[in-house]
Amino acid sequence: MIFEDESLLVCLKPSGILSCADASGKTSMNDLLLPRKVYPVHRLDREVSGLMLFAKTSQAAAFLSNESGLVKEYLAECAGMPPNEGEWTDLLYHDRIKNKTYVVKRKRNGVKEARLAFRVLEQTQDTAKVLVRLFTGRTHQIRVQFASRGFPLCGDKKYGSKSSGAIGLTSVRLHFTHPNGQRLTFTYPEVTIPE
Repeated sequence: MIFEDESLLVCLKPSGILSCADASGKTSMNDLLLPRKVYPVHRLDREVSGLMLFAKTSQAAAFLSNESGLVKEYLAECAGMPPNEGEWTDLLYHDRIKNKTYVVKRKRNGVKEARLAFRVLEQTQDTAKVLVRLFTGRTHQIRVQFASRGFPLCGDKKYGSKSSGAIGLTSVRLHFTHPNGQRLTFTYPEVTIPE
C-alpha cells in the first residue's frame, strides 16, 4: 500500500493479477485488498504491474472517474528506436474473442480513438525505455500503438515481441484530484522520472 484514506487508496499491482474481479475466478486486486470493498478507477492489463488507484466509496469512484483529471504515465521498454518524442493517435478495435486490439483505418462499430504522448528516456542499440502518457485508456493501447509502428514492447509476444520475459510496461505515475480538492501525485518508488 502506498497511500490510503477514507476515500481512496493507491497501491502497487503485481504482474499476473487481474485489476478487478471477473467471471474467470482468477486472483484479482479485489482479493488482495480484502476486507476492503474497492472500486477500480482505471485498469491495468493482467501482465502489467505498477500503480493503481482505487476508490473506497461509490461517491469517490464517481468523482475520480469523471472529475479528477486523472493522468496516467507508464514506463515502457520497446524493441527498436522510436522517435525521441511524439504523440500518436489511432483508431483501435478490440476483438473480445481473441482478446487482441488492432489499429484500423476507419470508424465503425466498436472502434475507438486512442491517443498517447511519449518521450524516450534511454536508448541502447536494440531497445528504448520510454515514458508514456495516456490521454485515453483503451484495452492494450500502449502495447498495440507501439507494436503497430514496429516497436513491440519487450516480452509482449501477443503483439510481436521476439524477446522473452515479462512485458516491458509499468504504471509509474498517477496525478489526480482527491475528492477533497487536493491535487495528488504518486510515483512508483524504484523509478526515477525526469520532469
